[in-house]
Amino acid sequence: MARHSGALTSLCNCLRGMPPADVEWTSVIGLANQTLTTPALIDFVDKYERMLPEDVCTYVRHVHRRNVLRNDRLVAQLEEAVVAMNGEGVTPILIKGAATLGTTPPERRGVRLMCDLDIMVQPNETERGVAALRAIGYEIHDQALPGSQRWCVDMNRPGDVGAIDLQQAAPGPMCLYRGPGLALSHCVAAMLRSGRVHIPKPIYRALTLIIHDQFQDYGYWLGDLDLRHLVELRDLNDSAEPLDWEKLAALVSGELMKNAVETQLIALAELLGVDIPRALRSRLIPRLQFMRQSMQARFPATRVPFLALMALDLGNYRKAARGARQAAAHPRGLWSLPRVGTVQFLLKTAFAERAGKV
Repeated sequence: MARHSGALTSLCNCLRGMPPADVEWTSVIGLANQTLTTPALIDFVDKYERMLPEDVCTYVRHVHRRNVLRNDRLVAQLEEAVVAMNGEGVTPILIKGAATLGTTPPERRGVRLMCDLDIMVQPNETERGVAALRAIGYEIHDQALPGSQRWCVDMNRPGDVGAIDLQQAAPGPMCLYRGPGLALSHCVAAMLRSGRVHIPKPIYRALTLIIHDQFQDYGYWLGDLDLRHLVELRDLNDSAEPLDWEKLAALVSGELMKNAVETQLIALAELLGVDIPRALRSRLIPRLQFMRQSMQARFPATRVPFLALMALDLGNYRKAARGARQAAAHPRGLWSLPRVGTVQFLLKTAFAERAGKV
């Protein structure tokens, strides 16, 4: 993986709208491309155009303009899928990037670069959801194996700019949520042009992003930073009603989730200047995890030795997975070494090139 000694700080300063100073633009633009945040630099370019190299402004505007066109196509694709599912009696929940597309004003639509459309349906709606998408030309590209803990199916259609990732549960293991995960009571009904959808309330959109990055994408165990999603969390907080970070922290249960959420909040405060309550960014393990993230981004060779830091929360993970009652009955097993297959998977993933991760 590439080394980003100074580029990470410079890129974050640009995303914060700070005046450019001693910026090595080739490295910064390279890192912005890797983290999928290049379109998000458009506000910085518009603000400091006279202070920036002409080719930097031209490139960022070109990428942003193309992303506007792509996201306009994604919105049309999403509306068609929603209307088709509505016809089968299904009102889907838009999550992650799909929720962003469904709530962002058209003039701001090009700021976020996204890979696919994440749509959630209720367990009793999965067959109808798949049938509705098949009826408008989608085919199953990949799906969870029978008996998997999470049901999901990736569906593609020729000519579209993104796939649809159809799911029946919120990202990450359900044991990490307090309560039923992403229930309809956590959403608001909305119209997507001519389609009917549910969109999670901002605080649940933020929680979904954090759990996705930290556990579904293994970021907490690997020490990854997803700068694109940090920017999205920052933008959610900058919306009409700022997020109540203490309320968000109260939505999770167990030491593992508490550590993971606070690690993400420390990154928001340190990298993007978001105002986070001191109590949520002062505990030792989350601060160690953020130091690890920063070090790995600058010196990728540290990724392997820092994998040992997962031992700090391995017992907490097993406690969450087994349930508090069963964990109390077998306390010694909580701190045994991870399985060989788990270590091999993490080692392989630690050095894989993953879009948006650093």
